Amino acid sequence: MERKTINVVAAVIRQNGRIFATQRGYGNYKGWWEFPGGKIERGETPQAALVREIKEELDTEIEVGDLIANVEYDYPEFHLVMDCFWCTVRSGKLTLLEAEDARWLSKEELFSVKWLPADVEVLEKVEKGL
Repeated sequence: MERKTINVVAAVIRQNGRIFATQRGYGNYKGWWEFPGGKIERGETPQAALVREIKEELDTEIEVGDLIANVEYDYPEFHLVMDCFWCTVRSGKLTLLEAEDARWLSKEELFSVKWLPADVEVLEKVEKGL
């Protein structure tokens, strides 16, 4: 049986040499950490999807910068295709509307939380960019 492919975008929000990580509050990976973002809807560009998702999840306007990586990862239930972009906050306070918790992580703290497997694939590149 062929697995479903899910296309998502993730924001690596960078500020003062740190990045913003959120903790999932639901599902199989509840309690794991990830870069905020979500699914790309039909007809949306990855950048537009990211702006919309961050507005919905964190009530914040972001500026989407360069693509860091395109990650493909096989979870047991589906195949994930994820575009990760460097982002900066344009306006807003990163209010947690969906996530359980959030942290600003420095380069030294990057590996101190339990990241989702797909997000782990990006950490080295993120570390280099901090």
